Amino acid sequence: MAAKALSFDVGDYVVYPKHGVGRVIELQSTDIAGMQLELYVLRFEKERMTLRVPTNKAESVGMRKLSSDKTMQEALATLKGKPKVKRTMWSRRAQEYEAKINSGDLVSIAEVTRDLFRADDQPEQSYSERQIFEAASSRLARELAAMEQMDEPKALEKILEILNKAAAIYNKDKAVEK
Repeated sequence: MAAKALSFDVGDYVVYPKHGVGRVIELQSTDIAGMQLELYVLRFEKERMTLRVPTNKAESVGMRKLSSDKTMQEALATLKGKPKVKRTMWSRRAQEYEAKINSGDLVSIAEVTRDLFRADDQPEQSYSERQIFEAASSRLARELAAMEQMDEPKALEKILEILNKAAAIYNKDKAVEK
């Protein structure tokens, strides 16, 4: 695996684990401490941020191409699943959720989105739960949007539609339970 370096071209969408979906806007060559260094210049429009990643470090930091259709379908299927409610302290759960989001793994991000989703007829979320939910759903929506050539709000709408349908099923189950 180490022998095959990842290669991205200008214009490619890429996923950088800590920041989500960005676009390679330039391949740059710069001289640092007397050494020639090749860099990918990434642009993250939503954050209005530019990031320079050495080409030889791209793989080790977890930078990757957009997910495959199969992985995206798996992530969307995860959204349809039953939310897993953990009874551990919120601070520990929040750390786990943040780690999943920052892993860059699409299915893990979908799990966080599913587990923190609240339908309109469900109890309110705390501020920090809402923040983590929005971070996860936004990350998922940006990758879906880039893959399906749609804008992020449309992708988020599609995700929320899936979550609402699943919530209707699982909330009905709760009402029927004896």
